[in-house]
Amino acid sequence: MHEITPLATVDLDLKVPGSKSITQRALIAAALAQGDSTLIGPLASEDTAYTATALQAMGIEVVRNEESWTIKGTGGRIATPAQEIFLGNNGTATRFLASVVALGQGNFIIAGEKRMEERPIAPLIQALTGWGVDIRSLNNTGCPPLAIKARGIQGGETTLPAGKSSQYLSSLLLVAPYARHQAILHVEGQVPSKPYVTMTLAVMRAFGADLTASDQLNYFAIRPRAYHATTYQVEGDASSASYFFAAAAITGGRVRVQNVPHPSLQGDTALVEILARMGCTVDYGDGITVVGPRELRGVEVDMGDCPDVAPTLAIVAAHAKGRTIIKNIAHLRIKECDRITAVATELGKMGARVEERPDALIIEGAANGAPLHGAEIDTYNDHRIAMCFGVAGLVTPGVKIKNRECVVKSFPDFWERFQWLYEGPGL
Repeated sequence: MHEITPLATVDLDLKVPGSKSITQRALIAAALAQGDSTLIGPLASEDTAYTATALQAMGIEVVRNEESWTIKGTGGRIATPAQEIFLGNNGTATRFLASVVALGQGNFIIAGEKRMEERPIAPLIQALTGWGVDIRSLNNTGCPPLAIKARGIQGGETTLPAGKSSQYLSSLLLVAPYARHQAILHVEGQVPSKPYVTMTLAVMRAFGADLTASDQLNYFAIRPRAYHATTYQVEGDASSASYFFAAAAITGGRVRVQNVPHPSLQGDTALVEILARMGCTVDYGDGITVVGPRELRGVEVDMGDCPDVAPTLAIVAAHAKGRTIIKNIAHLRIKECDRITAVATELGKMGARVEERPDALIIEGAANGAPLHGAEIDTYNDHRIAMCFGVAGLVTPGVKIKNRECVVKSFPDFWERFQWLYEGPGL
């Protein structure tokens, strides 16, 4: 168990690891391309290692160096591994590779940890079936493990039912250029986390995809055309940066993240705009800089497009004056843990007044009355819970983080960089 040491304020310039979301999308596109692609600044973490290892089992060589990775694409040819493809609790890879393996010829099993067997994938199964794919949930639960009898993707028209994750849609889009016929995709209901779909389209176009998308992101036409090998620069991870921006906000300090651009492909940069509404000063020159105010104020905000940073905002909100309402976050319940319940429970341990609703959190800022106090924080084996409550410990004594190693999923050296808040990088 790791106890966080409070500090008076922060003043830090840093870079964060590459975007997990962009790395995983670019890995898929590069693997399906014909020839060698280079990813510059990709994220090396548990999740991306699962993806790379699975691709290698399918006959795609991934050479991982410190600054860049080379992916030797096979032009859409997928080998059949001898064993099941195990992806831990990597929801993105599970959903993406369910579509990728359908391009092969043979029997594939995709499996993961126990939590992954509780994370739904039925809408993706239904849409792939519409493209002629033989895929089923082995336990008939609409969740992994999955069995795919692969014989390529037919294409034509299919419909993605309304779902709680944009990853179903991104999964379909990434493989659509390799369907035998033009792939037409209709999407029912509201698309959650739209910036992630926009990100997928941007990566696909960078690798040469030929596609049309409606403004509402509910209709797509993707013409058969293989990706071309390319060199691709991965942005710094905005979700990872969020913890350092939050540190500046709650301590009244300053943090500049040098490698998250503005504008960005990542919807999670919206957190910075929310922090500005709460009283922070934001500068977009040479990266993104956040300076915390003397007093934060509560806000009401829809975080449907940036759910991964909702727990970070909840920590900031607990230190603000007034009430904060975080809305449209029901899809947080199917992440690595139920993040709505986890955030409400752990903030409650610290004395915060939090109301949990099916799709929202309502937080009364500690500046309204009773101060927060230390507590032992359960992380639910969820990297984002560990990191955001680490931030809480910067101003509240006695915050102890259990299982802090779970950050390896997305940010393996988080605690080392977190230490820079105290002593600066490289010291």
